[in-house]
Amino acid sequence: MSAAAATTATSRIAMPRPSTGETLQERSKGKDVRTSNIVAAKAVAAAIRTSLGPRGMDKLMQLPNGEVLISNDGATILSKMNVLHPAAKMLVECSISQDIEAGDGTTSVVVLAGALLDACSGLLSKGIHPAMIAGSFYKAAEACTQLLTNNAATPVDMNDRESLIHAVQTCLSSKVVSQNSDLLAPLAVDSVLTILGPDPSSATNVDLRDVRMVEQLGGTVDDTELVKGLVFNKGSTKTAGGPSKIENAKVALIQFCLSAPKTDMDNSVVVSDYAAMDRILRDERKYILNMCKKIKKSGANVVLIQKSILRDAYNELSLHFLAKMGILVVTDIERTDVEFVCRTLGCTPVPHVDSLSPEKLGSAEHVGDVVLPGSGHKVVKFVGVANPGRTATVLLRGSNDLVLAEANRSVHDAQCVVRSLVKQRYLIAGGGAAETEASLRLRELALETTGMDSHCFKAYADALEVIPYTLAENAGLKPIEIVTALRKAHAEGNIGAGIDVKKGCISDMYKKNVVQPLLVTTSAIKLATETVCMILKVDDLVVVV
Repeated sequence: MSAAAATTATSRIAMPRPSTGETLQERSKGKDVRTSNIVAAKAVAAAIRTSLGPRGMDKLMQLPNGEVLISNDGATILSKMNVLHPAAKMLVECSISQDIEAGDGTTSVVVLAGALLDACSGLLSKGIHPAMIAGSFYKAAEACTQLLTNNAATPVDMNDRESLIHAVQTCLSSKVVSQNSDLLAPLAVDSVLTILGPDPSSATNVDLRDVRMVEQLGGTVDDTELVKGLVFNKGSTKTAGGPSKIENAKVALIQFCLSAPKTDMDNSVVVSDYAAMDRILRDERKYILNMCKKIKKSGANVVLIQKSILRDAYNELSLHFLAKMGILVVTDIERTDVEFVCRTLGCTPVPHVDSLSPEKLGSAEHVGDVVLPGSGHKVVKFVGVANPGRTATVLLRGSNDLVLAEANRSVHDAQCVVRSLVKQRYLIAGGGAAETEASLRLRELALETTGMDSHCFKAYADALEVIPYTLAENAGLKPIEIVTALRKAHAEGNIGAGIDVKKGCISDMYKKNVVQPLLVTTSAIKLATETVCMILKVDDLVVVV
């Protein structure tokens, strides 16, 4: 080979790869899209990070219709935010999924996802492939779930009311209505135990739609009560002489109208003769009186009238006749409430007056108007009901609409905590103890693991510590000192060690009764990991117009 040919061959081998290559361009584009997605999702996590924990800040939101909302519940804040970036929307949906699955930990799951995305940025900068990071993160999440279930969780008995109340109080400690947790925690527990029936240990799930929330403006949150029966947020409808309370009530729920019949079409009848007019009025009176007599004959002394859209569900004449017969009337029952009312009272809705019979009536020991303190407003209360459908009603009170709405959300979250314990009967220490324990054990596992998994496990373990770090930061403590002390306590074998934000030190959370359901933590870890891995695997953004 000649010298010139050798030089040409060498230069061909040493020639750098062109930067305009198709594969290189694709990789570069994928990297840019991934970075953009991570930055957008982290911005959402940073927005609600300050509302984590009992010392977290509240968010004041002004909705497009001018309504004002105050809350520090992650799912509520994110659902009201106008998020445009598709990757950021995934974090919002992750929070909503956590709300559906566990009911609590909606802020934690987003903060944890933000920390995991931050860890991804570091791993990607080291040149680790996104698919390998995602695979390792799934393994890490599974390992954390197993470690917490086997080593850190304690079983709970559904008949142990005190343990349930402690778990609910931990949930309520971070809410706007935290100062009322001594009242709301037992109330939330009792409402769920009521619908579980006499043997709560045999239940595997609970439908919280069986607990009806009735909001009533006036008074304070301390006036909130659990009614083992039924409450309507308006008083009875009556004319002069009508009863306002009935003992040993027989309740009829009617779906027909107690008013004069009308033609199906929009017709008008012109009457020019006074005698004919008198005859029409007399027939209307007779028609309504006959219906009222049939109601009385069935034995009903309380009548619930469903709201009608075709014609008046009742008129003054029918109320007058029912009052003379000593029947208490509650009007404008919403169509959506009919099933709940029937399950509570044991009655059957009656579509026509001729089908009204004694066996279709419900029963209650006492039905009557109750004047609420602090507002003077009346509600109808049914107590002493058979309750074959196992339902409960919570009568919420509050000084304004903002407090009422937040109390409603807080009680629902508290009930979700009890539901989580029905699904998975394990309690775990709060105050960042679970995340610190999982982080420590995952680091130990990373030392035993080889390859890329070891790097990813360490990054995942570091990300888990964002929960105790943020709790300390929001409480005005020194986060680095607190997390270091917390890590030391767990390394010494104190599984229950967590951050006591009231005293500003590390304490045993089990002794402080700061506990939460295992499902809340494990669900947050799984959902955050799934969301992060999904964002990580996206390498292009396609806008379909």
